[in-house]
Amino acid sequence: MDTSIKTIDIIVPCYNEEDVLKLFYEESSKVTDNISDYSCRYIFVDDGSRDKTLSILMELSKEHENVKYISFSRNFGKEAAMYAGLDHSTGDYVVIMDADLQHPPTMIPDMIKGIQEGYDCCAARRTTRKGEAPVRSLFSRMFYRVNKKMTNIDLVQGAVDFRIMTRQMVDSVLELSERQRFSKGIFSWVGFKTKWLPYENVERPLGSTKWSFWGLFKYAIDGITSFSITPLRIVTGMGFLISIFAFIYSIVTLIKTIIFGIDVPGYTTTLCAILFLGGIIELSIGVLGEYIANIYMEVKNRPLYILKDTNLPLGGRKHE
Repeated sequence: MDTSIKTIDIIVPCYNEEDVLKLFYEESSKVTDNISDYSCRYIFVDDGSRDKTLSILMELSKEHENVKYISFSRNFGKEAAMYAGLDHSTGDYVVIMDADLQHPPTMIPDMIKGIQEGYDCCAARRTTRKGEAPVRSLFSRMFYRVNKKMTNIDLVQGAVDFRIMTRQMVDSVLELSERQRFSKGIFSWVGFKTKWLPYENVERPLGSTKWSFWGLFKYAIDGITSFSITPLRIVTGMGFLISIFAFIYSIVTLIKTIIFGIDVPGYTTTLCAILFLGGIIELSIGVLGEYIANIYMEVKNRPLYILKDTNLPLGGRKHE
């Protein structure tokens, strides 16, 4: 191979994407085949799909030399799929994008230009959420605002996983092999110079999203607890304020009792106080539980994924 030609690995996590895989390769190849001085290779990561995703990937790999695939023993999640793709990549640059064509392949040449300008990473951010349910869009915007205030990472509004990275940045991301992963935060945490490219949301041409509202909610919680101890400090602050309020209330009650005699407390006041304090206690236990659960998952040191099948050579990088 000509040493002047740079190599790009395109990581594509897949979970039950049989409807769109061939269309994705066809549409993205129209772009990548016309990029001069760069050789593009696809690494599809089958995240334990239950449909014909793996069969289609095997078929594509037989028809196209630049198609490689990795298949998990079960569904480990998109975060594990992205890590596995990065773990097996060897290109000078690495692109991460979804298979559903909501990440426009036409943006790849512009991302490469960003790298040529001296950036270490060129990433996409959505400026609209056309086609999404209003409630989901609202919670998404709220998450970005809350995350930015509660963590020490600069999470850009509308940031998505679609991006190109230099080999140096990819290797840095792989150094963070934590089990509870939030890649958007990791990409920001490792630093490096990033250029952001705005784009309007694109609806899926085929199939349906695999993300449920509950799944997104849990992902948001992981995003906050993985990069911030602010929730713990909030709980501490609430406990401190409630203790001060209880102390003042006790003093006031004692003084009233001494001056006016014993007063029979009201049922409503007692019930409200019990319910309020009970809610605070439950909330505190829940926040502590999230952090303890993260510790529990980390100390077990289980692999991020288990490889079942691949047409890539093994032994190049560490395989989790």
